[in-house]
Formats: sequence, structure tokens, C-alpha cells
Amino acid sequence: MAGIYLHIPFCKQKCHYCNFYSIASLSSKDDFLKALISEIQLQKKYLSGETTGTIYFGGGTPSLLSQDELQSIIDKLHETYDIEDEVEITLEANPDDLHSGKIKELKNTGINRLSIGIQSFFPEDLHYLNRVHSDQQAMDCIKRSQDAGFTNISIDLIYGIPGLNDEKWLQNLATFRSFNLPHLSAYGLTVEPKTPLEVMIRKNRMQDVDDNQIAGQFRILMEFAENNGMEHYEISNFCQPGQYSQHNTNYWFGKKYLGLGPSAHSFDTQSRQWNVAGVRKYCDSLYSGIVPFETETLSDEQKFNEYVMLSIRTMWGIQLDYIQKNFGSMQVDQFKKATLKLIREGYLKKENKSILLSKEGKLFADRITSDLFIS
Repeated sequence: MAGIYLHIPFCKQKCHYCNFYSIASLSSKDDFLKALISEIQLQKKYLSGETTGTIYFGGGTPSLLSQDELQSIIDKLHETYDIEDEVEITLEANPDDLHSGKIKELKNTGINRLSIGIQSFFPEDLHYLNRVHSDQQAMDCIKRSQDAGFTNISIDLIYGIPGLNDEKWLQNLATFRSFNLPHLSAYGLTVEPKTPLEVMIRKNRMQDVDDNQIAGQFRILMEFAENNGMEHYEISNFCQPGQYSQHNTNYWFGKKYLGLGPSAHSFDTQSRQWNVAGVRKYCDSLYSGIVPFETETLSDEQKFNEYVMLSIRTMWGIQLDYIQKNFGSMQVDQFKKATLKLIREGYLKKENKSILLSKEGKLFADRITSDLFIS
């Protein structure tokens, strides 16, 4: 089952911490939509022979698009690709966009899953992050979405924000629980290079993040999930039993996906390609009938490292049988040797023929992953 990701690159304003490609202007929206429809058609062969089970509108802020604009994209996808009847269609949305009329419009398009960028229910945190919405809008939009019939709702929360002490973090998690939502994505605040947040911290205009706070609040998060019967199915993702994001789970399982829009990535299990990160260049190229992307064919070494990087983050872990089948006995033996010290130190655990991160290991996932790479 393949997936389709659409990158909608427009925002009302840029969040201080964000390093995804987006622009705080809608002036090129009409040109972009024409180019996107063209790319959908031009990339038809990429998913040839595949059934598409998930469609994901990311960004940027896809909720800035109107019902008609979203419907035209969805209709074109159905016209061009083999889409499953029960396709999961996710839309990332900001709380300030989700007024009652907007939610009804989204419901009419066939979108059946919302991923809402809450980040925090405290106004001081939203101010630090330069979010547009208020704490009240955050709570109101969840209730309105549920009242309109959306049951498959995920929200994003960020921990490790300076000023977000453990008590407030627990209150954010309690507010999430009060809505009885099936899914939570929670991320430690990362200061990415060249973002406004990084620049302001470097100039001592904003308080820096504290790694100890992030680690402590991640432990709180894991305990909260366990106490509330949630599956910690990926480092940053938690759900009620079985309520996974189908689209993102396909990424972690190494399934084929097509990325559409500026900066979007695609993967066909053998190679990766990525579109130019610029609306104007993207549009100009597609007006000439050319999809503006670069591509890279993956070596066996890269395929192995990607499998390790993606699988180790999940509750299913790294499967020794998969390594055996795809990379051979010698690689299985080398991998087992690489894990011995990490298992002995308590960062990894072996269950049947799976290698999994322990609770402590989840705090050091990136470092452990690099230790298991081959070069």
C-alpha cells in the first residue's frame, strides 16, 4: 500500500522553531495550485501498479486552502491514481483555521483525519514559539472538530519549551486526555540551525532549551502513555491501541510513497527523489512540463542504514529475519555483534528475533542508531 504526501508551503507566519520549507505569503497560491495539479498528472507512473491507501496534506499550513481548492486536488488524485475506497486522508491544521464553517467544509471533501498543531495549551509557550493561535482556540477547535463528526484526530504537543515546567507539561497531557483523542504526536523542542529561534538564542534574546528538561519530560510522557493504556509505537507518536497514523507508519515500514509540491520527497524502495524547495522555481518548471527534482539511487549500505534508522524508532523494532532476507547472513552476524554492548548496557533489548529500544534507550535513540550503522 503506497502513500501520497502533498506539501502545501503557505503559512500565516513562520513559527520560530520551524525549519520546514514554507513562506508567510499567499500571493503565489493560485500559481502553485495549477503547478501541483500538473505535477499530479506528470508523476502518474511513479506509483504504477500500486494501490494508494493514504493521502497526507502537510506543510506549511494546508488548512489555509479552501474547500474547493482541497476538493480539486483530491479529485485529481482519484482521477490519476488507484486510490483505496477506505483511504486515510489526513490534513494538518492550525487551531485558528478550524472555525465551525471550515470544519464542515473539510468534512465535505472526504478528509477523515485531522492532525492539529496545538503545541501547548499555555499562552506563554505559544508566544515563545510564535504560534498564531491562542490557548482557547486550541481547546475550542478540538471540541468543534469532534462535534462535526471527526473521530480520527491527532494533536501535536511540544515539550522542553523554556518555562514549561513539569507540572505544566503534565497539565498539557491531562488536557489531551480530557478530549479522549486517539492519537498524540509529541516532540522535544529542537533548535534547528538558521531558524529564528536559533538566531534569537544566539543573540541572547530568547532563553535556550535545557537538555535535562527535555529528557525528564520525555520520561513523564512515556509514563503518562503507559498509565493511560496508549501504545508508544514510534519515538514521538502515541495512540490508543491500533489507532496508528497509517501514512506515517508506512514511512517507518519502508513502503513506497510519492511526494508532491516544493521540497517534497518520494521513495520507491530503490531510490529517493526530492523536489526543489522554492515555489517560484517549482511553478516555472512545471509550467514547462518538467517536475523539478533531484534523485539518488540507494546503495545496499544506505538501504541497511535507513532500515535501521526507521525501524529502531518503532515498537516493532529491527527484525533479524528482514536483515537475513535482504542483506544476508554475514550482515546479521555483524549486526548482532554491534548490539551486544548496547543490550548489556540496557539501551537495547532482544525479544524473539526483534531488536528494540529499551525505555532508557529511547532517550538516546539517535546515538544508538549511529552506532548500528555500517559504513
